[in-house]
Amino acid sequence: MNFNIHSLHNWYRSLLQNPKYRWWVVAASVVYLVSPIDLVPDFLPFAGLVDDTLIISLLVAEVSQIAKAKLQSKSNRVTVNKTDVSGQVVDVQPIQ
Repeated sequence: MNFNIHSLHNWYRSLLQNPKYRWWVVAASVVYLVSPIDLVPDFLPFAGLVDDTLIISLLVAEVSQIAKAKLQSKSNRVTVNKTDVSGQVVDVQPIQ
């Protein structure tokens, strides 16, 4: 079996981008960071912190990209006011 860190990153990223699994992955990442059980134990001087740093950086980067995309999609929504036959204002929003 061939282990590739790039494929692991792509898998993690795809899970975060899927709305069905997003909050489960965020919660599991936070639990992993605060739990004493790690892939590489923290008592090892340098290697113990590498896996935690990797998870933190991936989590922050991906969640910030998701938040940025949501903010941009909200700012791109346009509300157009039109007047109908009776003179009342009707809000029309584009279908997305």
